[in-house]
Amino acid sequence: MKLSIIIPCFNERDTISELLEAVRRAPIEEKEIVLVDDGSTDGTRELLKSMASEDLRVIFHDHNQGKGAALRTGFAEATGDICIVQDADLEYDPQEYPLVIGPIVEGKADVVFGSRFQGGRPHRVVYFWHRMGNALLTTLSNMFTDLNLSDMETCYKAFRREVIQSIRIRENRFGFEPEITAKVARNKSWRIFEVGISYYGRTYDQGKKIGWKDGLRAIYCILKYNIVRP
Repeated sequence: MKLSIIIPCFNERDTISELLEAVRRAPIEEKEIVLVDDGSTDGTRELLKSMASEDLRVIFHDHNQGKGAALRTGFAEATGDICIVQDADLEYDPQEYPLVIGPIVEGKADVVFGSRFQGGRPHRVVYFWHRMGNALLTTLSNMFTDLNLSDMETCYKAFRREVIQSIRIRENRFGFEPEITAKVARNKSWRIFEVGISYYGRTYDQGKKIGWKDGLRAIYCILKYNIVRP
């Protein structure tokens, strides 16, 4: 099976080269890398223009629109059998792609969430209140979707391409996570799995972008996409 790795990228000049090397080393025989630069202003765009290669397709947004918008562009361009989201920082390990997509490859799942809070894999200890916020959002989401996820906000989400390309993504920023969770839960024929993954969280000094305002937006999106259901 061919894997499409969708990378939304905004101002990641310091990590993007190392990240792409790690993605290329991932133990997947057939893969394509679809990277969407979302209007970077720190020199990332210029760096990416010098990295053209057969296995890397770079799409440039004229201005910053947000993670959801970048993923919407990337999913539309994917040609693989399976799509997986990969953030452009170094918080998630591409060596674990086989673990995340395994249930889909085996024909057991249509969607897989990689949980940072399941299993015995390494997990960097960082922000207590981020963990509490994640637990709150995941619990609230589960109450509406009737899923029993442990990590709704995780980056590592894998989909059969037909599944993700059939969903209209409306959110432009980090609201993508609760929106996509609500929409995959809505289709009762799609089988959703969760597997434990590693997590190498970074600090705000290292470029972490998500903040409390995104948490409030996530609550709004949980209510919007589970109750209004656009």
